[in-house]
Amino acid sequence: MLPISDDNPTLRPPVVTYALLATLVAVFVLFQGAGGLGGPQAMFRQLASVCDWGLVPAELLHTRPVGFSVPMAPGLACNVDDEARNVLTPLTSMFLHGGWAHLLGNCLYLWVFGNNVEDSMGRGRFLAFYLICGLAAAAAHVVVEPSSPVPTVGASGAISGVLGGYLLLYPRVRVRTYFPPIFLFRVPAWFVLVFWFAGQALTGLASLNPLRPDVSGGVAVWAHIGGFVAGVVLVKLFASPQRVARRTAAGDASAAFGAA
Repeated sequence: MLPISDDNPTLRPPVVTYALLATLVAVFVLFQGAGGLGGPQAMFRQLASVCDWGLVPAELLHTRPVGFSVPMAPGLACNVDDEARNVLTPLTSMFLHGGWAHLLGNCLYLWVFGNNVEDSMGRGRFLAFYLICGLAAAAAHVVVEPSSPVPTVGASGAISGVLGGYLLLYPRVRVRTYFPPIFLFRVPAWFVLVFWFAGQALTGLASLNPLRPDVSGGVAVWAHIGGFVAGVVLVKLFASPQRVARRTAAGDASAAFGAA
């Protein structure tokens, strides 16, 4: 199930959402070597960026010895270190991605849901909300996986917070959703977002069982859960009731006009 767009008009251009999307793409292409598309040197840049600036719980909490090695590719590995930059990785990891599919998937969700949440908060508040949700997601991952030596990257945690905020603000808005292989439906936002969160929660709970193999496929699902919960908890502190009321009225008018 993949959201494509929503029936939720914005009153102001979502400048911060556009800027975040542009930043994510620019960092991936210019700093990370575009996922290794430029050959071996670009691939090395990609892996080095993940190793150096990704979030590694074992580095933050010193739960693994310095030099502990994690294979990343044939002949390449990430080593646990004690560099000063590690304290910045809960923030820097939010702007890195592991590949094109990872990047484009995150950008799609931010594109569909971010503009409306930004419009409900104002630009400065939305940026603060986004970053705080991302940090909450990083904290949740570190708490659940304190000894993990594997670098974690991606905007998913922060965007999960946006999804949680959208759920509380606009649960009944219709979202155009693609159901593979060929079906496209307009369903309420609450259905899309609750279904998405339920999948994350079930996977997260299953991953806590030490007797089962990894069910997450290497995805930091607890970061998604932590970001989403943070968004649900914090959205009313950041959203402006006046903005939400104006947006709701505009949405109702647009729906009525479309029905006529």
